[in-house]
Parts: sequence; C-alpha cells; structure tokens
Amino acid sequence: MTAPPHGTSVPGNRWDLAPDADRRRRVSVVVTHFEQQDQLDRTLAALRRQTRPPDEVIVADDGSRREPAVPAGVRLVRQHDDGFRAAAARNLGVQASTGDLLVLLDADTSPEPAFVERMVALPGALPEALVVGRRRHADLAGTSPAQPVEQVAPALELPEPAWLRDAYADSRDLLDADASSHRFVISAVLACSRWWYDEVGGFDETFRAYGGEDWDFAHRSWTAGGLLAHRPDAVAWHDGPDAGSRDRDPAALLAETVAVADRTSGPMTTWRGLARGPADLVVTCAPGLADAELIVTVDSLLAALPRTVVRVSERHRGLVGADPRVVAADADLPASARLHLEVRGGLLGDAGAWAALLHALDGCTGSREIGNGRAELRDLRLLRRAARWGRPDLAPAGPSLATSLHPWSEDVTLASWLGGWAG
Repeated sequence: MTAPPHGTSVPGNRWDLAPDADRRRRVSVVVTHFEQQDQLDRTLAALRRQTRPPDEVIVADDGSRREPAVPAGVRLVRQHDDGFRAAAARNLGVQASTGDLLVLLDADTSPEPAFVERMVALPGALPEALVVGRRRHADLAGTSPAQPVEQVAPALELPEPAWLRDAYADSRDLLDADASSHRFVISAVLACSRWWYDEVGGFDETFRAYGGEDWDFAHRSWTAGGLLAHRPDAVAWHDGPDAGSRDRDPAALLAETVAVADRTSGPMTTWRGLARGPADLVVTCAPGLADAELIVTVDSLLAALPRTVVRVSERHRGLVGADPRVVAADADLPASARLHLEVRGGLLGDAGAWAALLHALDGCTGSREIGNGRAELRDLRLLRRAARWGRPDLAPAGPSLATSLHPWSEDVTLASWLGGWAG
C-alpha cells in the first residue's frame, strides 16, 4: 500500500462529492491495437480534436503482422504475436506512459471531443476512482477516418446492450455501486490515475482470450477500496456491434466465465458452491472458544457460506480437521476479501442468517458489532481506504447489528447441532 499522490477521498462511493481537479496533471492515452489501421487512424484523429488534448498518446500493438503507422508525436510500443493478449498490451502501453492520469481506449473505439476532459475529471480529484465512459456503437465501414466521429456515427448507430444501459440507470451511473458492479466496467473506455493502476496491479496478463480482464481489474480496484463511476457524457464510438450481440464459440465463452470466477470474489461472477476462487468473507475465531463452541460455529458457517476462509488457532485447526478453508489464525487477510468477521463467542444459524452478513454493511460503515459483542463485522475495502489516507472517518463504526444468528450456549452440543435440534 502506497500513499496517494494527489487529491482526496470521499465516504462510500460518493464520487459526486468530488472537488474540482487540478487540470495541470499530465494525461496519457493508451490505445490498444491489433491490425486495425483504418480504425486506429480514426481514433488518433479523434484524439487530436479533444477539448483537453492528452499530453501523450501511446499505441500498444498486440503483435500485428505489419507495424501500424502512427503520426509524429504518437509513441508506438509492440509485443510479439502470441495470441490474444490485450491485457498484456495495455500493461505495456501503461508502462511506457509518463502521465499522472490514464485513459484507455481500443483502436476501434473513437472518442467524441470532450471524452478525455470528462474522463479524467474524477481521477484527477479522487485518485482511487475508476471511471468508465459510455461506449456507443455504429457501423463506420466506408466512412473516412478524417470525418469527425461525432458527426457521422449517430446516423449509423447500432443498438447498445440494454442490460448495461439499464445497470447504469438503476445504479445512478454507479453512484450506488456494490460488490457486483465490476460487471459494468469496459476496458475500451476507461480512466484512472496512474498511481491507482499500479496500486491495483494493472491487468492480469494470464487472460489470453477475449473478455474478462476488465471485470477482474475492476473487481480488484473495488476490493482495494476504490471508487467506481460511469460518465455517460464521455462518449466514444465503437466501430461495429457489441460483442454480446455476436455469436461466440460456447467453449470460449465458458472459458472466459471460468477465468473470471476463479479470480473474483464478488457476487454474480464468482463460484456459488465450488471451493475455488478467492474468498469474499474471512472469519477469525477467538482462541478462547470452547471446543464444541468452535466446531459448531465453523460447521454452521461453512454449511451456509462454503467459500469462506476461517482463521483459527493451531489447537482448533486440529479439532476441525483437514479442511483447506480453515487456516492458521495469523494467516494474511486475502486482498480479495471484502468482509472480515471476528467471532468472539460462538454463533450458529441457517444459511439465510449467515448470508445476511454479506449485505449487512451499507458501504459507508467500517464496522458493526453483532450480538452484544459476540462478533464484529468489518468492511475491509473501507478500512483499506482509511488506512491509505490515514483517515479513520472514511470507515466509521456503525450501530450494533441485529441478526437472526443464535448465540452458542453450553446446552448446544455437536450432536444436537448435527442432529438438527439446536439452532
């Protein structure tokens, strides 16, 4: 974790509270390309017409057979052709950049004149912000790259994906983002600070096929304590229909879904029952729990939330047995984890009672006690942000949390729990 280089932060995901940004910060635009010379020409021409001209433009080529032509002043970086490696190409372009703020585009996605100015406004003020623009679609085949895209594209417009448009509307342009909102991030129209890109770790270069790397990047940004915003007025036009409207190889689509599920812990993209992929919830059990108290709590919890990581003392690990989800009490909290439950007294309940904890914090509260101090639930993403800024007010404690979980008592035995007449 490194200190933010500029700006400030805000409670929750309240990017609407952002102050004005310092416009003196350098802006780098990275354009990812693969054998799309005409489309690249159109995008580079559009970048020359920006109301806030970027300080540098870098084309990152993913191994085209012929080196793309770029005008003077545009830097070209290339990697060899080893299949679809857009994630690696973006990282290559960012590594070559020198700006404080980053804008990512694909070669086939041409921005309107105010795109860069609007995209960098938030990360210029809130360096943890990840901003996604509005990608519209048009059939631009046969049009001249020199024609302003904002003039020719509307008459040639193709449908936008309705599910994405509705998601932005329902979330008030991601102001109401939650742990599943990484699904609404598109790497072809993306902006963030260079510091945050490095802090999150850039794109995962093990993605070697179309799709998924943007959801993974946005998920890591969110769990690290980042903000998420949509700028509907920052428009870039994609040449061609949305990928979701095209037929895709079922095997490729399955592989993409598996890859995302194995890397994300957020709901609606991660595994629901399989014990694979990172954990969203980590539970730490106090070493003073009685044997029956501990084993009933852990069994109750893992029956309801099978992908949870549970940290226990060495003696308790021996009691629980060889379950890979149960780890040493001093094991590091995974970076993927969004919530941490500290259990000080035994708890038991049904699946609904445990699952309710995953939604118990409001996105602005750092911690809440449960059951008169028997447990404490903490929002790790807000606590990471508070630690980064040295501002406890970014993760304040909230009121005690009501729960339908039952406290363990000495009349609850393992036999009664397993037999179904306890809890």
